[in-house]
Amino acid sequence: MSARLASRFLKERAAGRKLFVPFLTAGDRGLSFTRRAVLRLAGLGVDAIELGVPFSDPLADGKAIQASSQRALQRGTTLTGILKLIKQLRRDTNVPLLLMGYLNPFLHPTPLHNIAAAARAGADGFIVPDLPPEEAHDWIRQCRAWDVDTIFLATPTSTPQRLQAIARLSTGYIYYVSVTGTTGTRQHLPTDLQAAVGRIRQVSPLPVLVGFGISNPEQAGRTARAADGVIVGSALVKTLAGRVTDAQALGKLSKLAGAMLKAVKKR
Repeated sequence: MSARLASRFLKERAAGRKLFVPFLTAGDRGLSFTRRAVLRLAGLGVDAIELGVPFSDPLADGKAIQASSQRALQRGTTLTGILKLIKQLRRDTNVPLLLMGYLNPFLHPTPLHNIAAAARAGADGFIVPDLPPEEAHDWIRQCRAWDVDTIFLATPTSTPQRLQAIARLSTGYIYYVSVTGTTGTRQHLPTDLQAAVGRIRQVSPLPVLVGFGISNPEQAGRTARAADGVIVGSALVKTLAGRVTDAQALGKLSKLAGAMLKAVKKR
């Protein structure tokens, strides 16, 4: 596990607090805005931040994140630009930063080049939804050589054998997708969430963080009681859409993220 992520998670676990990890699409409203948003979220006290690498075919994402990826691409956002942003952010914050994106952008010029560049910039890990564990051995070896994490996704349909593979190969935490389907806010969350998290805990000591479908602070709080932490993407990304100024968007993002953070940390 990356030193930053391990330190943060151990501190929160020792204090009996759950984890809150927001997701932002890097470059949505521009990379300069992303920098301001990351610093604002870090100032609120979030435990880590997932930065989405925009891609033209985001297969696991719903409308909100698809639209944010398109906005970011239209502004010329690239992986190189995101890594430069992370390097800049490391002058001002030690919050763990994870790159979440599809495999394609990480293939050019080579995965090793991008893993090394991300580590040098100050990234703490990768979440690659379309990288199956069975095909990830070279990727994992390279990440471990650079002390960055590879976080795999478990789902409601993951078999016991697949859960064991995810547990064996993941570092950092395990990302449990609470619903079948794409990202997006939901009115209701699964009733068997605690049991699903329990199955993962039987095969892994890593924190289990739940994402997909968490729409409001009340849902975030309930999810945190069933798991080790909560990941929120679409609900936060929606606050950045529409014809509002950057200052207004940042205010809306901060208000919702702050409310969710409070709900997750409540004991």
